[in-house]
Amino acid sequence: MQDLKISKKKPSYPITEKLSKYLFEYNRNINLPILYDDLLRFQGSIVVYDKNDEDTLWVRVYYNEFDRQEIDLSLKKVYSIFRSDGNESTIAYLNVDAIDYCTFGNSKPFRIKIRNILNDNYTYFYVKKADASRIYGLELEHMLSPYNLNFLVHDDTLIEDHIAGIPGDEFIKNMLPKCSKSEKTQIAKEFVKFNERCMIRLLGDMRSYNYVIVTTHDFDHVEYNIRPIDFDQQSYEGKFNVYRPQFFKENLKMVELVAESFQKLSIDQYKIEERSILVKRLKSFQDRIKELMACMVDDTISKKDHIDMLKGKIYDYTLDDKFMECQSMGEILLNAFEFLKHNYENVNPQKM
Repeated sequence: MQDLKISKKKPSYPITEKLSKYLFEYNRNINLPILYDDLLRFQGSIVVYDKNDEDTLWVRVYYNEFDRQEIDLSLKKVYSIFRSDGNESTIAYLNVDAIDYCTFGNSKPFRIKIRNILNDNYTYFYVKKADASRIYGLELEHMLSPYNLNFLVHDDTLIEDHIAGIPGDEFIKNMLPKCSKSEKTQIAKEFVKFNERCMIRLLGDMRSYNYVIVTTHDFDHVEYNIRPIDFDQQSYEGKFNVYRPQFFKENLKMVELVAESFQKLSIDQYKIEERSILVKRLKSFQDRIKELMACMVDDTISKKDHIDMLKGKIYDYTLDDKFMECQSMGEILLNAFEFLKHNYENVNPQKM
């Protein structure tokens, strides 16, 4: 499988006034005690290694004593806003164990580890540069996937919740070979649905290290689900295959698993199931989706040549003339949702 090339560096797009009002309406846009640029004042750093002594591409940063006290308190307040609507009664029991920084990727995130000193339970959240396309990706994931997402925005700062799971590349390398036949079949089905969901909502660059495998233990088996963790490439690239995880060489083992597990009829069935579920979610969030798409249609989150390339490819795929009239990525996605609703709103399971 040849590697699918994408743009090396996607620009960061500012949050428009219209999008900011939308975020405020849905309690995403609130005042925060610390901004992304405040965390850039670190004095030095050390490399973070994993349990196998391999470089994680993260560095642990440290600050001078005065800045550290101020930053620690502000991060604890952010956590209280994030998890308990600003109730600060628990701040005295919180400790900022680590602040890690990653220069790999577009968002250059800070990863904050917060620990409860009473019981040693800990959790993570991220502080990133706010990017409009990423915001759209997070909102669409919140409404159109089986999962809810928690994030906050203030000026050019994005606070994003940690998505727990086993990194896809690690799972494919170390855990997939040990799975039973029935587990592999379930994982293959989830990958087909994940692939379809990403394609329809134009979430790109879902290489194995940009999603996680979530395991849920049921009373007699383990359920496997796939969740994206990187939303930088929402509706940016012009190449249609960038939005289809099956075309990345990092996912070759998953593609082979699907081919080994299913015939084309079953694959088509799972695609139809996912499209029908997406239509139900679109209807459940109808008003909110309408407001979000109104922001996205008027927004600039990609280049004109990318827009022209993508709308032509989707026209070839759907033969719907409306795509050729699109002037923005928001219009392309809006028409994709309309096409989906028109074709899959009243699917009869007996005809699948």
